[in-house]
Amino acid sequence: MKLIIRILSTLLMLTGICSVVSAQNTEEPLFQIRGFCISAPRPDGVERFVKFIDEELATRGVNTLVLLVDYGFKFESYPELADSAALSKSDCRKIVKVCRKNNIRIIPQINLLGHQSWANHPNPLLTHFPEFDETPWVKMPEKYVWPNADGLYCKSYCPLHPEVHKVIFALVDELCDAFDAEAFHAGMDEVFYLGDDKCPRCSGIDKAVLFADEVRKIRDHLALKNREMWIWGDRLIDGKTSGMGIWEASYNFTYRAIDMIPKDVVICDWHYERPDQTPVYFALKGFRVITCPWRTPATAVIQAEDMAKFRKYATPEMKPRYYGMMQTTWSNPERFINGFYGIKTNDARPGTNQQDPAKNPWDTFRAMYKRMDELSSMK
Repeated sequence: MKLIIRILSTLLMLTGICSVVSAQNTEEPLFQIRGFCISAPRPDGVERFVKFIDEELATRGVNTLVLLVDYGFKFESYPELADSAALSKSDCRKIVKVCRKNNIRIIPQINLLGHQSWANHPNPLLTHFPEFDETPWVKMPEKYVWPNADGLYCKSYCPLHPEVHKVIFALVDELCDAFDAEAFHAGMDEVFYLGDDKCPRCSGIDKAVLFADEVRKIRDHLALKNREMWIWGDRLIDGKTSGMGIWEASYNFTYRAIDMIPKDVVICDWHYERPDQTPVYFALKGFRVITCPWRTPATAVIQAEDMAKFRKYATPEMKPRYYGMMQTTWSNPERFINGFYGIKTNDARPGTNQQDPAKNPWDTFRAMYKRMDELSSMK
């Protein structure tokens, strides 16, 4: 009888251990999203980019690649909107192949609503469809400076123009198909022109409603093919109350749209110089949120530690909303890879300072992923 009891006790103990191990093995990772965001390569840079994905992104456990394509793709629906050096479907397949090999999810981006111009020239959408311009009376300057009398940072398309969605949805669908994408990043950051008083369609309409309606239209279109919508989070933060200003947050009241948009939209929350605690705000509002550093390693490390802390002490309802981290680069792959490998160039643009390791995206990338791995191992 004692032998039988001992055998039964041993079996129960082993069963308990197996259950614990099984629970540990099925537990969600500390950082569900381990992301990397960069501009799409030019066709002549695809092979080098593919090699970088295989050798540097995959080895660090990157599982999500947000690719800023915009008009850098040979669109068939509206070929006139493609940049001169645009990716072909064949180029896209090469990137898809290496990402699939390494279990990396590709999420392509086209900036929608805002960012329809840069410096002194409009982007292809407004070049070829000037009727979509929210503020056609604001002329592009010969030499761009900020601030300026028109409050011009970037142009926007009018979200109530009756033909605009026919065009942009065709581009979105085509790009998602080319990358076999199950999600799409719509940008929608730094929207300064919206609901302008002179616009014949949206003058007088609540800017928060305009912004929320545009999010919902895009989200609903993506949902037709079971695709998820991602956006930057700055327009959903009150810039004056928070003190975060006109760039990282909103001065034109779009922040109230946070209570009007679907909760399955994923928020990419970017703060580059301070580790602001806004992930808690987005999570409390019901959204999955990803913290997005850029060029300051020390800030990125704190942000990774904060995300780990938020998850650790969260309720079961809140925990999955702290979705992860994504390194942003705001450069083309050629520039980033050169910096990453210490290849000296004469590029002096912001975020590419190779003489100051405290102010560049490649060292931020290394520092962030190193700390993420340390935190994951301690979980």
